[in-house]
Amino acid sequence: MIRISKQTERRFVLGRQGLWPGRRWRGKKGVADAMRAGEALQLDPLTMIARSQDIVLHSRVLDYKPEMLYKVAYEERQFFDYGGWLAMYPMEELPFWRVHMQRRSHDKRIEGFVFSHEDLFERVRAELRTRGPLGNRDFEGNRVGAWNYRGRKDTALALYDMWLSGELMMHHRVGFDRVYDFRENIAPKQFDYVATEQDAEKHFARKAVAFMGLRREGTMRGELNYHLRRDFSKEEMQKMLGRWKESAMVAPVQVEGERDAVLVLQEDVAALESLEAGKVPRGWRPKEATTLEEVTFLSPLDIVSARGRAKKLFDFEYTWEVYTPAHKRRWGYYVLPILYGDDLVARADMKLDRTTMTLHVLGFWLEEDAPRDAEFADALANGLKRFAEMTGARKVHVGGIAPLALQRHVKLKLSASRC
Repeated sequence: MIRISKQTERRFVLGRQGLWPGRRWRGKKGVADAMRAGEALQLDPLTMIARSQDIVLHSRVLDYKPEMLYKVAYEERQFFDYGGWLAMYPMEELPFWRVHMQRRSHDKRIEGFVFSHEDLFERVRAELRTRGPLGNRDFEGNRVGAWNYRGRKDTALALYDMWLSGELMMHHRVGFDRVYDFRENIAPKQFDYVATEQDAEKHFARKAVAFMGLRREGTMRGELNYHLRRDFSKEEMQKMLGRWKESAMVAPVQVEGERDAVLVLQEDVAALESLEAGKVPRGWRPKEATTLEEVTFLSPLDIVSARGRAKKLFDFEYTWEVYTPAHKRRWGYYVLPILYGDDLVARADMKLDRTTMTLHVLGFWLEEDAPRDAEFADALANGLKRFAEMTGARKVHVGGIAPLALQRHVKLKLSASRC
């Protein structure tokens, strides 16, 4: 049994995602490397400052520009987006996802809609063959009676179900609007096949652990049930866990102060051991500034702090309040956690004014034990400058930063760098 400290746990989860000790990827190639290392990139349409996925990649990749994501995904076909939990995955994973897609196509909800609207599906197919690739706006369609998050027209529902079942894939996006085409016209031929059940099981088990870095055994059953569209019993799950451990795919880890052990990929054990010895694992050294020299603004959907992980890993209370009624919000509409060193030490509510291209810090809250010295102020200013460049902002207004001494220091630092 591997035993690690809470600090090692925190650093490993951050480092596995490429967030600590600093950015270790650069440019368009770095985007692809970061996305593969992260296992899945959740997509979201909101653009209060920048889209969540762009903030995720900016926090990991030097010189990141939002157009790089669509280039590696839709022009180079290195990635595809899929699922009700909308995310991008490496194209080489398509054979395993096709197991999921085939089973999803027999979901009663989808199957029932298809069988009761056969003419609709044939019409959509005919239009795609004749005019494709096409988006929802390219079909007239008929309005559906009840509200449906999949679309307001029957043709939108058909496109969405054909996408979930793997008949269609995303050809490209216009803004965030989907444009579809048949899978065989998009997927590289070497990846357009259906994997075996055994290979899919192994792939999704490995991916479930890798995505979290360290994962509790009790969560594996739900992950496999979703990915393989099965209902594994607890007994079946225990046998599978036994196989993965015996084959040395995963290893158990005991975290200081935790009752239950967690799982780590065997290939990541060396990184854990390096961290526990106080060293930076091979390949993790940043290309430029460390997170102590430059803070990192995390996306609201970043896997290291979303889904309640901020509290568990960093003792940092965080809820994305974008869907919380204004009068119930504690912090703000689009608040980002701030990473300094290996800890979350503050949060900022920001907005980009696109008429003046000014990034406004509307609110700023330091944790009680957060640093307030000149080194932190410099790191905050450095992080704001890089973040503003990614959004395209020409100015940064820091009126929401408190305390005032910190605000003045940051403003002076930004003025010196002409931001």
